[in-house]
Amino acid sequence: MRKSAAIALGVVPLLALTACAGGTDSADGASTELNIYAWAGEIPDSVVAAFEDETGISVTVDTFDSNETMISKLAAGNSGYDIVEPSQYAVQLLVGQELIAPIDYDQIEGAENIQTKFVDPAYDPGNEHAVPWIWGSTGLLYNIDCTGEELTSWKSMFDEKYAGKIYMLDNMLASYIVGLQVNGFGADSTDPDEIETATQTLIDQKPLLAGYNSTNYYDLVSAGDACMSLAWGGSSVAGALADNPSLRYILPEEGGTLWTDSFSVVADAPHSDAAYEWLNFTLRPEIAAMATNDGSLATTNEAALEFVTDESLLDNPAIFAPADQLDAADFIVDPGEAMSYFQDGWTRVKAS
Repeated sequence: MRKSAAIALGVVPLLALTACAGGTDSADGASTELNIYAWAGEIPDSVVAAFEDETGISVTVDTFDSNETMISKLAAGNSGYDIVEPSQYAVQLLVGQELIAPIDYDQIEGAENIQTKFVDPAYDPGNEHAVPWIWGSTGLLYNIDCTGEELTSWKSMFDEKYAGKIYMLDNMLASYIVGLQVNGFGADSTDPDEIETATQTLIDQKPLLAGYNSTNYYDLVSAGDACMSLAWGGSSVAGALADNPSLRYILPEEGGTLWTDSFSVVADAPHSDAAYEWLNFTLRPEIAAMATNDGSLATTNEAALEFVTDESLLDNPAIFAPADQLDAADFIVDPGEAMSYFQDGWTRVKAS
């Protein structure tokens, strides 16, 4: 389910502006509508319905398929959106273009419910521009019937005894997670020498691979056609784990990575009062729990966990990676000018 964490290459083209309906207000001046631009499937219908029932505000949710599409829509101007749902590196890009507003925490209730791992993240110090909503991870999926042993490290993906039984995601920044972390570097590194070392590591690994695969790798591992794969946590891998007791999903001891999708207020939001009602509503534990109960997504809201009704979701590591594995995990952030080093290196990896 989880989309690619890759940052689009080059300059993001401006998309044609799609008009949103203009705002309408109640007699007392309060907004009666809210326009949200979010990832498909990440706001359960039950959350929207509960918000509308309680507030009387009519909600329109439009969806995007990439952070770049969303950024382009906002950059075109006059989008009509009030709330947008960026991933972590997209928060940085939106802030740089002044497309989202700082969060006024004097209007916020419930921020203390956010899990510590997602408080004051490097990509948004002080959570100044984004209120975390859901999260997930990138880690190692393996079939213990194929490996014959429990795995704990990215180093297994370089073990010749698994030659031809290893898949990497067909995604530049995801693959560099392995290349960097197996060498002791952070997955968020922008150091040219570290990126070069990671590039050579990925080139050296390539003869061991069955291939690069971002679509049905979990099916191949589940069937035993592959022993392991770099994997995005989410509903697809979680479903595979639930169906096959021989599958394991871990954040390796080197760290793995986390992604977070958050709610931000658009800089020119026409209904900012309704936007803050939405932020406060979704910070309530019983509402945040709906993301898990009804969407099989990991909520960032620590206080919401007691409202999760299906304990199997809490125990599924592809949804909620174990707490003891989170400390070493890195957030993937915008590499800025270092992107060219990744692009050049990836070209060499794929051509090798």
